[in-house]
Amino acid sequence: MFAYWLMCSFKWITMEGSSDHLRNQDDISGVCEEDILADPYVRSHKWSDISLRQWLDKPGRSVDALECLHIFRQIVEIVNIAHAQGIVVHNVRPSCFVMSSFNHVTFIESASCSDSGSDSLEDSLNSQMAEVKPSSSPFPSSLGSEGFRSVMTPINALSETSCMQSSSVYAAQVSLNEGSGKCRKKDRRHIDETEDKMQSFPMKQILAMETTWYTSPEEASDGPSSSASDIYRLGVLLFELFCSFSSREEKSRTMSSLRHRVLPTQLLLKWPKEASFCLWLLHPEPTNRPKLSDILQSEFLNEPKDDLEEREAAIKLRKKIEEQELLLEFLLLMQQRKQEAAHKLQDTISFLCSDIEQVMRHQTNFKKKIGSRTDLVKDNHLPLNLPSMPPVRNTDSAGLGSRKRFRPGILTHDIEACGDNLDDCEKSNLDNENEQGVLFKSSRLMKNFKKLELAYFLMRGRVNKPSRQFVKHSSISSDGRGSVVLTERSSVNNLASKESCNDNRQGGWISPFLEGLCKYLSFSKLKVKADLKQGDLLNSSNLVCSLSFDRDGEFFATAGVNRKIKVFGYDSIVNEDRDIHYPVVEMASRSKLSSVCWNRYIKSQIASSNFEGVVQVWDVTRSQVVTEMGEHERRVWSIDFSSADPTILASGSDDGSVKLWSINQGISIGTIRTKANVCCVQFPVDSGRSLAFGSADHKIYYYDMRNIRVPLCTFTGHNKTVSYVKYIDSSTLVSASTDNTLKLWDLSMCTSRVVDSPVQSFTGHMNIKNFVGLSVSDGYIATGSETNEVFIYHKAFPMPALSYKFQMDPLSNHEMDESAQFISSVCWRGQSSSLVAANSTGHIKILEMV
Repeated sequence: MFAYWLMCSFKWITMEGSSDHLRNQDDISGVCEEDILADPYVRSHKWSDISLRQWLDKPGRSVDALECLHIFRQIVEIVNIAHAQGIVVHNVRPSCFVMSSFNHVTFIESASCSDSGSDSLEDSLNSQMAEVKPSSSPFPSSLGSEGFRSVMTPINALSETSCMQSSSVYAAQVSLNEGSGKCRKKDRRHIDETEDKMQSFPMKQILAMETTWYTSPEEASDGPSSSASDIYRLGVLLFELFCSFSSREEKSRTMSSLRHRVLPTQLLLKWPKEASFCLWLLHPEPTNRPKLSDILQSEFLNEPKDDLEEREAAIKLRKKIEEQELLLEFLLLMQQRKQEAAHKLQDTISFLCSDIEQVMRHQTNFKKKIGSRTDLVKDNHLPLNLPSMPPVRNTDSAGLGSRKRFRPGILTHDIEACGDNLDDCEKSNLDNENEQGVLFKSSRLMKNFKKLELAYFLMRGRVNKPSRQFVKHSSISSDGRGSVVLTERSSVNNLASKESCNDNRQGGWISPFLEGLCKYLSFSKLKVKADLKQGDLLNSSNLVCSLSFDRDGEFFATAGVNRKIKVFGYDSIVNEDRDIHYPVVEMASRSKLSSVCWNRYIKSQIASSNFEGVVQVWDVTRSQVVTEMGEHERRVWSIDFSSADPTILASGSDDGSVKLWSINQGISIGTIRTKANVCCVQFPVDSGRSLAFGSADHKIYYYDMRNIRVPLCTFTGHNKTVSYVKYIDSSTLVSASTDNTLKLWDLSMCTSRVVDSPVQSFTGHMNIKNFVGLSVSDGYIATGSETNEVFIYHKAFPMPALSYKFQMDPLSNHEMDESAQFISSVCWRGQSSSLVAANSTGHIKILEMV
């Protein structure tokens, strides 16, 4: 309790500069442990204090007279408080004091330094915590002066453990749980080793000698201890404050000489006044030593008092200035960043205005070309009077081709159906909405407007590519997994050179973006055109692994784990409503089939691969194998015919190889070796000079067929297995992966060996485990999902344009349990709006975009 009381008492002294505030002792009544722990002074004590012993023995400590006198005066005031109550402190030693902020000193002596006999550090810590408890007065009524004196007993026989506890109480308090009063157990040996490493003066030995140094002559002669003994200890402490030592041996020798009042010459020459005052306190006769009142009133302590207070005030002001500087620095940094964002926004608005002006010029030019053809204008419902600012709905239809860009009947159907059920306010709002453009009428676009905006910036940045010196400021960066992370700010950087672009180049972004926008809006949904009902649909193994159309789109083939290749007539499935659809041709394989591919030139020829690693070429008209090639050592995942040479076939296998086959010879004519499973292979649609394949090592390899020893380029953007690759055109490749994404790659970027930044990253479907199919047609990308849905993307935008969910059982016409079902394969019917999709139960649908 004495430790807590003295800490509080000294806090009042240091804050007010006088001990008069002890009269306000009633103000601390009712204090609880939570209040103590919440006090900022106590928190400082817990986290930033060191013992006075550590401070004195700090290597290279320089002696500052004002600082030392400031510390000494505080200790004298603490001892004076005890002496005023008739109590001898005994432990006026550096190890029993703690230094806190602004060199404030706190007394930390505990009951463990008494004659309790405790030798355990843990017990000592618990004992101290038991002492530091709140009280309604500085002197507990249960103890009084007698009880107080029983705590402050002589320490001539002080044990090494209790001395260690006194000196390392700060380390102990740091390890205590806040607000709980409990301490964590610490190994004493670990504490000793840590302190020895941190101090040039071994703490353990110094503490053992400290007891001898601070024992007064009368106590050494087994005489009684008195308040004069505390005065002697103050003299020793003053000597230590003004002397610094370079080694333990020098310190030990000098402190031993001090008992005989022999002071170092250096101290006598440099600090004569301090040396004289020290000798006064160290007088061998207790009666000749000064009283505490004499010390406190001496010129020695009072002359520098004003300087000490001024220095402390300056330190506090300096700290406040530093805090204000920290806040100012934060505000200035935030202002700078916001100003940079404002400049970027101004640049964005600037080039948006430029683009709007460019589109207006295009509209004006088209209007002039229309001229006086009023009949054509009426037939096509084109506006004759274009507004000064072009609303989106008036975008010219020249880039739409033969497809309708939007369907007013579909968009307004629900509104018309509501009719009179809408109140006047709602009808007014709908009327205003109808006056707005097609973008506002398309919920798909407005829902994904931010992604549409990013796609615009991306395309705008690709068209106006910066010069070579600006390459390092590219707007495309990796998110750590290889997918594109595009922001408006980074895109604006790519447009910094717009001022130097001519008019034609400025309009270069319009055609590709407009084409993508129009194609995105061309269709509103996926409609089931036909449902393929098979006789063996109820079999347990009907997973369709692959689908393929012939060159004319008349027939499509299915293959899967049921070991059968089935060929169906497209028109018969679509036009004939039958209970069960039978294949035109059915061919049986001895193993589960993984892939099927129709020859692009030879209509009667189909190639297949199976789980045994065998590649077969079938004659559909005769329903038999023409060529069988079995050089792969493990399962073959994918096969593809070359567009340039219909006799060349490529296959990718789990054995880590891609083989090139001549189907006329029935043997491989080339092998590409990799370190991981090959999951997909693909020739470009208009050339046989290159080949791309995806691998289980998350990479896509792009080869020039004239040199198959090393890849021309490697694409590293996915973070899981690459399951499919497809050429959209000769310069663009799309890949699918079980990392939940599709990625678009620009093959013209293959100037370097490794490309890690895709042009576009498509997300929306779910694919983390299975192969779900991938197919491309006229810029549209179809893929499956593990949610039993088909998703359609357009290459211009990262979000799905359409989706369709398999929900109905083809036989019972009831909803199915979809918990384990997924789309397993998709295939476009040439360059059309129709596609075939199959799921993991063998359910096959023909879908059409409408």
